[in-house]
Amino acid sequence: MNIKKVKTYIIKAPIESPFYFSQGFVYDRCSVIVEVVCDDDESGFGECLCHGMQPPQISAAFVENFIAPRVVGRDIYDVEVLWEELYNLSRPFGQQGIAVNALSGFDIALWDAIGKHLGKPVSKLIGGTFRTSLKAYATGFHRREGKKYPEDAIAEAHRHIENGFKAMKLKAGFGVEKDIVYIRAIREAIGFDVMLMADFNSAYSQAEARRILYNLEPERLEFFEELLAPEDIAGYTAIRNLTASYVTAGEQTFGKMAFKEWLSRGALDIYQPDLCSSGGFTECKKIAALCQAYNTMLIPHVWGSGIGLAASLQFLATLPATPLRHIPTEPLLEFDQASHPFKMDLIYGAIKLEDGYVKVPDAPGIGVEVNREIIQKFCVNH
Repeated sequence: MNIKKVKTYIIKAPIESPFYFSQGFVYDRCSVIVEVVCDDDESGFGECLCHGMQPPQISAAFVENFIAPRVVGRDIYDVEVLWEELYNLSRPFGQQGIAVNALSGFDIALWDAIGKHLGKPVSKLIGGTFRTSLKAYATGFHRREGKKYPEDAIAEAHRHIENGFKAMKLKAGFGVEKDIVYIRAIREAIGFDVMLMADFNSAYSQAEARRILYNLEPERLEFFEELLAPEDIAGYTAIRNLTASYVTAGEQTFGKMAFKEWLSRGALDIYQPDLCSSGGFTECKKIAALCQAYNTMLIPHVWGSGIGLAASLQFLATLPATPLRHIPTEPLLEFDQASHPFKMDLIYGAIKLEDGYVKVPDAPGIGVEVNREIIQKFCVNH
């Protein structure tokens, strides 16, 4: 079965109440959806992650102008061959960032198409399922102007608990002392029965991070995410062993070659590649193998539309616990609860939280049906 055409859909919608995090304001939720159409007109769908302030047109242009012309007419089952060829040809102007981000969406769409043709979920095609559901943690806690903190964040935390979450991740990075007071207040409000994490979105220097880690030791956070800039491997290596909590990062790292450097330096406790940005199924399985070789955990970053969420669940199902044992530490699912006008409607609301867990879809491909009406409603490039 060959590729007939590759399409991109830039879907975008304004957020009713814009929010901000440590790097600035987010006014829209957007995604680049990649569709691979096969000879028999069956389609596979993937997603290129759009971070909060990332213009989606960049990834779409890369897919349309570099990837699509090189893959039409090729066999869909040559999925790894295509990945490696495209990566190699884009080396002079790629290797990181948008080049791998764009490859990710194409790769996911290709695997979705393969799964549909074979009648199997992607998880069964890339190794099998170690688990059929995952404990989910609520991501949210973005700031809004006119709100009061930590009071409004405490109210949000209680809403997540009422909705069934047993774990959640705060947004921080608003100043060292403010973050310490903020995280302490939320831990006091929700108690220690709820797993608590904090994401700093690369806000701090090594010295500032050290102060945060020492001061928040009594709060027993599960992990501290992206305390430092993504280039600061030495900084992460220096702070990693200053806390009993895990130190994590990786959503701004792309491909196995970049992760190899981090792993060889022993920089992190948990690595967080995003399936929709770090290389798709083909590359992220190799990143997972590297993590396993270093006996280090991998818990993917997930922050996109329902397509990215469904694909990430397929990937998470295939990850062995590190290490395997009778009662292992299982990977978690990041389940974004921030405002998103089309996220779940795009997949007909197929993915739901049940008693703190989310089931891995078992339908062919990425396991969900894509709502073309939602694509057309929010599409801005056709």
